[in-house]
Amino acid sequence: QVQLVESGGGLVQAGGSLRLSCAASGGTVSSYNMGWFRQAPGKEREFVAAITWSGGNTYYADSVKGRFTISRDNAKNTVYLQMNSLKPDDTAVYYCAASSWATTSSLYDYWGLGTQVTVSS
Repeated sequence: QVQLVESGGGLVQAGGSLRLSCAASGGTVSSYNMGWFRQAPGKEREFVAAITWSGGNTYYADSVKGRFTISRDNAKNTVYLQMNSLKPDDTAVYYCAASSWATTSSLYDYWGLGTQVTVSS
């Protein structure tokens, strides 16, 4: 059973940066494509970024392209989301997910519990 634990969230001013981490355990996690999603209060969960198992390909939502970078270290079973130039609209709970490359959350099999990111104006 794959377990995912996110960390690195917090409160930051607009224009600031945060780096989220997703530590994975159980199963052959290094063989999974991975994704980050986020959910703001009163809104549906939305796709943020995805990365293939090798790290060779990445994909981003238009809203974060050029500001966020997804990466992974398979030796550490960890996926990262570097978030720069943060905006108040980026405020949400951020979730790590495993096993797909898709932008649709229902296609992922494993999820973490999320980490809160709050961006103040």
